[in-house]
Amino acid sequence: MVNITPQKMGKFTSARAGFIVGGILLLILLFTSVFIVDQAEEAVITRLGKYHVTKGPGLQIKLPFGIDRNYTVNVKAVQTAQFGFTTVRSGINSAYATGKTKEATMLTGDLNIVEIEWIIQYRITDSKAWVFNVMERERTISDVSRSVINMLVGDRAIMDIMSPERSAIEVAGADLMNETFKSYGLGIYVIAVKLQNIDPPAGSVQQAFDDVNKAIQDMNRLINEGMQVYNEEIPKARGEAERMVSIAQGYASERVNKSKGDVARFNSVYNEYRRAPEVTKQRLYYEMIEEVFGGEKDITIIDRNLKNFLPMLNVGGKTAGGEQ
Repeated sequence: MVNITPQKMGKFTSARAGFIVGGILLLILLFTSVFIVDQAEEAVITRLGKYHVTKGPGLQIKLPFGIDRNYTVNVKAVQTAQFGFTTVRSGINSAYATGKTKEATMLTGDLNIVEIEWIIQYRITDSKAWVFNVMERERTISDVSRSVINMLVGDRAIMDIMSPERSAIEVAGADLMNETFKSYGLGIYVIAVKLQNIDPPAGSVQQAFDDVNKAIQDMNRLINEGMQVYNEEIPKARGEAERMVSIAQGYASERVNKSKGDVARFNSVYNEYRRAPEVTKQRLYYEMIEEVFGGEKDITIIDRNLKNFLPMLNVGGKTAGGEQ
């Protein structure tokens, strides 16, 4: 039988307590000095409350017991801020609360009231600036976004906002927000501003705008129908015009060539006439007679001024009788 004295029991208990305390300190040391940074994140490390270093993804080590503190920031994900509506349920079948909020109601440049829903998409580009430079980051993003959209809407007429100037507002809004956030040192970059629903006030104004939209749709329909007829008729008319031009060009070429031939023949006859005028006259006379009576048959030519019988010329090639 082992006899355990009180002195031995006290030593055993002290050693056991020391092991327990040492294990606890070791666990605290482990959990306060080792941390993991995700692939999409960066870790901003502070030492005694002052910025120390920024570390990338992977297993990282810091000084324990709160001497170093780490703040992880997602620098890869595109984050979204909503204005004028709220998301009730996100996922495949997202649900939104479309009730208009105070921030959605704005005054346009032509003193009309319009209700606008929009979102901004941004990404954190400077994790150190995001952690340290601005205290109320989300509120700053909200205030700047509302200020920029209100300014752009206030510079335009309501009809321009609802149709042709929509994309211009989105582009200008992203540029102005980026300039403002850069001056604040917020450390983010606005990728896109997207206007969702743009509605006039309810009531008679809403009805008037519905009528305008219907008129615009009718106008577009009539334009499309006109373009369809245009595309059918214009190519056919162009083809007919090209055919007539080709015919005219062929006729012009024919007349020009014939005229050139006539000129060449006239010059040839003229040269012959200069050398032998009488012979040329006689030949031209015969050619004229042949051209005039060439299509006739059994033609006999006599001289009407003669009083007696003379040899008669049978143009048809047969011997003629004494006809006068």
